[in-house]
Amino acid sequence: MATQAYIFDDARTCMVDSQIRPNRVTDPRVLSAMRRLPRERFLPPNVLSLAYADQDVPLGNGRFLMEPMVFARLLQAAGLRENERVLVVGAGCGYGASVLAACGCRVTALEEDPALLALAGTVLPVEAPGVTLVSGPLAAGWSANAPYDLILIEGAVPEIPAALISQTIRETGRILAAIYTPGRITQAVIAESTAAGPGFSVLFDCATPPIPSLRKAASFAF
Repeated sequence: MATQAYIFDDARTCMVDSQIRPNRVTDPRVLSAMRRLPRERFLPPNVLSLAYADQDVPLGNGRFLMEPMVFARLLQAAGLRENERVLVVGAGCGYGASVLAACGCRVTALEEDPALLALAGTVLPVEAPGVTLVSGPLAAGWSANAPYDLILIEGAVPEIPAALISQTIRETGRILAAIYTPGRITQAVIAESTAAGPGFSVLFDCATPPIPSLRKAASFAF
């Protein structure tokens, strides 16, 4: 009889081969990290069965772990470089931060939800000990480790908080996010810093749920 560990290992392989690779994700670092990291260990016990489903996984209090395909395509668009300084906003359980660390990035994971901080604080030292976990309001970012080469917002927002834009490296920094507008399709975007301010490019449509605390954050409008 198959053990639970074997079932999860098989599901992890299927996630990469059936959800991620067919969606034009070819970065070997992203594929290797998502094939290796045990996504199930980053989830509350009541949703373990959804660890490798092609959907956003509820984490409680209106928060979600981003759908694997959407997350992987965002990282692909970032063009990750070795030793880049990365801030993950709304890091949740720490899975996204762990994938970025496995890709060779220096990662700060920012979270404000006590339950998610507790979960991330348990799993990150085991799966991604190099990740720095910090607690604070998501809209404020984390200026102590700024500026960042890349900022990833792990959830949909109506607009990108101004503090995050100010914490990216001028002219070379990037921000990955999902932007939603009532009545319109949510779109994954990359905002790239320029001398004239951030320039936005739409990457693809998605259905990423919003981060509750960032629904009305003071921000830069898209």
